Amino acid sequence: MTYRTLADLVLVVHLAFALFAGLGGLLVLRWRRLAWVHVPCAVWGALIMFAGWICPLTPLENDLRRRGGQAGYQGGFIEHYVVSVLYPRGLTRGLQFGIGAGVVVVNAAVYGSMLARARRRHRGDPGDPARGSG
Repeated sequence: MTYRTLADLVLVVHLAFALFAGLGGLLVLRWRRLAWVHVPCAVWGALIMFAGWICPLTPLENDLRRRGGQAGYQGGFIEHYVVSVLYPRGLTRGLQFGIGAGVVVVNAAVYGSMLARARRRHRGDPGDPARGSG
C-alpha cells in the first residue's frame, strides 16, 4: 500500500470517528451496548474541540502524505470533498467550542432520553410507549 493510500485510509477513519463521536448516540438508541464504545469516543471528540488539541490522526495523515510526496490536500475525491469537513477553513476557537458543545448537547439529549425511558420502564409507567400501553 502506498503512503497516499494509507493517508486516505486515515482520513476516512478520521471522518468516520468524528461522525460516530458526534452522532453515534443515535445508533445507541437502537443498539444500547454500543454505548460502551460511543461514550469514550464522544468524550474524546468533545475534549479535542474544547481543549483546542489536534487529534493524533491529523499529524499521522499529514506525515503519510509527505512521505507519499504530497504537499497538502490537492487532488483526489477524498481530499476535495472530505477534508473540508474535517479541517474547515476559518476554524476558530469559538467554532471549535461550538462544535464541542454540539457533540455534548446531541449526545446528552440522546442518553437523557434513554435514561428517562429506562426509569419509566423500571417503574412500570403505563405512559411508556415501549410497553405498548398508553
